[in-house]
Amino acid sequence: MAATRVLGTWSRNAVRLTCVRYFRTCNNIHVLKPKCVCSFGYPLLKYSQPHLSLRTAAVLYGQVVQFKLSDIGEGIREVTIKEWYVKEGDTVSQFDSICEVQSDKASVTITSRYDGVIKRLYYNLDDIAYVGKPLIDIETEALKDSEEDVVETPAVSHEEHTHQEIKGQKTLATPAVRRLAMENNIKLSEVVGSGKDGRILKEDILNYLEKQTGAILPPSPKAEITPPPPPQPKDRTFPTPISKPPVFTGKDRTEPLTGFQKAMVKTMSAALKIPHFGYCDEVDLTELVKLREELKPVALARGIKLSFMPFFLKAASLGLLQFPILNASVDENCQNITYKASHNIGIAMDTELGLIVPNVKNVQVLSVFEIAMELNRLQKLGSSGQLSTTDLTGGTFTLSNIGSIGGTYAKPVILPPEVAIGALGAITALPRFDQRGEVYKAQLMNVSWSADHRVIDGATMSRFSNLWKSYLENPALMLLDLK
Repeated sequence: MAATRVLGTWSRNAVRLTCVRYFRTCNNIHVLKPKCVCSFGYPLLKYSQPHLSLRTAAVLYGQVVQFKLSDIGEGIREVTIKEWYVKEGDTVSQFDSICEVQSDKASVTITSRYDGVIKRLYYNLDDIAYVGKPLIDIETEALKDSEEDVVETPAVSHEEHTHQEIKGQKTLATPAVRRLAMENNIKLSEVVGSGKDGRILKEDILNYLEKQTGAILPPSPKAEITPPPPPQPKDRTFPTPISKPPVFTGKDRTEPLTGFQKAMVKTMSAALKIPHFGYCDEVDLTELVKLREELKPVALARGIKLSFMPFFLKAASLGLLQFPILNASVDENCQNITYKASHNIGIAMDTELGLIVPNVKNVQVLSVFEIAMELNRLQKLGSSGQLSTTDLTGGTFTLSNIGSIGGTYAKPVILPPEVAIGALGAITALPRFDQRGEVYKAQLMNVSWSADHRVIDGATMSRFSNLWKSYLENPALMLLDLK
């Protein structure tokens, strides 16, 4: 298509100057000549009405528009250009992606608000772009709606024009409405305007087209409306409150370590000389939980509270029979090792006086019920602070039921001259797979072992733990080894 610009022409019979700017045609160049107008595809039209003039007929063709970066919200004032989807010379339409920008909060894709040709990119990749500053230049091809009324000089036949002159009618319409009529081959003189002073509106063209063809013309896309940035609150200064430092009158006090605290200092200081070896495992107590629920009423009928600890102690004693080195002691210089005949298994208790470790004597010859009776006695005496020296000495192996308070894993400290200790975690319900691959609700407990690595290797500790674990996961197996 050829585009011509008629910068100015004069009509000798017109009272005033008629200026036509940026007029776009699809055929040859036509210039307004005196006493006649040569229109496109129509016969010559006499220009015998001196007061019929063209006030505005502006078409924006070749106009370069600065596309500015709009406010993308959340108080963001600058972004980084991460990717360009266009380059200079590309043709874009409304809503086409222009670029992707990255703020300190999110990535945003910027789209075009115009139809046209990209003339300039203001930034390179990874440059900082600022809100309100030009992002690109676009040469637009869209008509600009003029707010002024336009008096039509229609390209009609001589007879039609004469008829208009006789009636003295003027056709009022904006350039956008004229373009819509031109695209659909509608003569504005045949459309009845519903606007002020008979102005033809867009709806009039659509209604006319619907009556003529029965078709409804889809509305042309509206320009994207960018909301104004939210008003930024003015910086306000708040007075700093003056606070007085709190007055604290408490005093430190110093007390000597006595009783169990003093004994713990001595024992733990000696334990620092022992190289600890740690080993942890998970035990499925589902079957033991069921067995205990069955035996609890029987024990209560005998006046005994049955917990899990009697089963843990008996399983440990059966394991010590197979691994006697864990039920041994060493001298201070670790030159001699003594294998203990009795299984005096200590139980770590939390009391008001602090941590104490009484032990159940000769577990290897006691039944589960007898162990429960002894534990009930020790717990009663321990809570009242009446444990004897005999109850607190002579231990050969220790279990700490730290899980009754909380926690899953621990790092228990060996009580010299013993060589091993175990810490039992809390029992929790977790999903697990059985041998058939089906999920079931398992009652699981974690155990943490510590052993004196000078005399006990990791394999021995692991084998003991596996045997102890098997007794608890299958309580019926203990019946086979009970003596």
